Amino acid sequence: MTDMKKIYTKYGDGIHDPNLCIECDPTFKGILGSAVNRREVLQLGAAAAAAGFTLPRPSLAQQDNWDPVVKIGYIPITDSAALLVAHELGYLKEEGIDSVRPTLIRGWSPLVEAFASYRFNLTHMLIPIPIWMRYNNDYPVKITAWDHTNGSAIVVGKNTGINSPADFGGKQFAMPYWYSIHNIVSQRLLRDAGITPVIRPQDAELGPNECNFLVLPPPSMPPALAAGTIDGYCVAEPFNALGELKAGGKVLRFTGDVWKGHPCCVVVMHEENTMDPDRAAWAQGIHNAVVRAQITLAENRQEMAVMLSRDGQKYLPFPKEVIERAMMFYDPAYYNNPLAIKHPEWGMDRINFQAWPYRSATELVVNDLKKTVVTGDDAFLDGLSPEMVADDLVNYEFIKNSLEANPKWRNDVSVPKGDDPYTRVEVVQL
Repeated sequence: MTDMKKIYTKYGDGIHDPNLCIECDPTFKGILGSAVNRREVLQLGAAAAAAGFTLPRPSLAQQDNWDPVVKIGYIPITDSAALLVAHELGYLKEEGIDSVRPTLIRGWSPLVEAFASYRFNLTHMLIPIPIWMRYNNDYPVKITAWDHTNGSAIVVGKNTGINSPADFGGKQFAMPYWYSIHNIVSQRLLRDAGITPVIRPQDAELGPNECNFLVLPPPSMPPALAAGTIDGYCVAEPFNALGELKAGGKVLRFTGDVWKGHPCCVVVMHEENTMDPDRAAWAQGIHNAVVRAQITLAENRQEMAVMLSRDGQKYLPFPKEVIERAMMFYDPAYYNNPLAIKHPEWGMDRINFQAWPYRSATELVVNDLKKTVVTGDDAFLDGLSPEMVADDLVNYEFIKNSLEANPKWRNDVSVPKGDDPYTRVEVVQL
């Protein structure tokens, strides 16, 4: 741990290392300095805030024309790791399923559109997105598993004066999508601290107890923080690690320390691929591979971090130091000012990997969405029953079969240790 701390604190110690410097990082060249200005933030926010667009229903030809080759689309975040590992390590192939190298997509809106148009038949999405797709757009999507648990944080600029949620008055705060765990948890924390989340133009005047929420694609968040066009953000890893190491950011709170073992990204499939008996063996094989990949990730974090990084197989366009931090560094003693980990007794990691889609968590997401400020028409949430969504949106069959065949999944700290690992009570402590 000591050696890793030396790596992780280089930015804070003022030691210039080209591998840990945002200005030297080719990922961000061309979008730094004057390029990350207020206009670009507004343009990126407008492009990313896609809660108002409508998805066309798939045609019968699209639903019937099944291609068994797995085509994965993913955002460059560690949430996607299980899908990437399932392909890279040949776990899908060992299930008799062909797959092509996953395709990196840099924003949630284009990923949703690409999945909806059948460019991809397997992907990960923020758990509220399929809720919006199915019940606001009548799009036949199914959640079939969780990709991971935890894996996100709130990061603020070191010079913003933000040391607690109560300090967000008059600030600019970004998240990756309106329908996201990040928006839900961040607004919960701010409301509890007496701060009102609002959605306004970035140059609009804010009250002393108002915080302006905007949407940015994850890759744009650390550069925007470094440029001072936003004061903080909540997003999946490795963009929190990147913010710490390369953008002058600090972790205010880990979301897994607010909601114990929370879902974030889930595995989604087109509904017909979960219902057609001729595709059942294919769907089952995918979930077998995903569970195996999650166990591999949990047991081999450093090896998998290097493999995913640009120093390895280049699935995530960041150096291994960033991915290692995102997957391995969760030290309560280090994160004590501000107190980013208030519940070390929970035994969480920075990110965890288990696939069971707890009904209780789906119901909590639906309930909290109704209290969360978003753009677009959210009237569909008013009459949405959490219990109905847990029944209708989620397919439990394939993933339960896979978990029963792989009992190591129960070792994950977010899984109850009693007789029934498939039922739990959600723990949220602000």
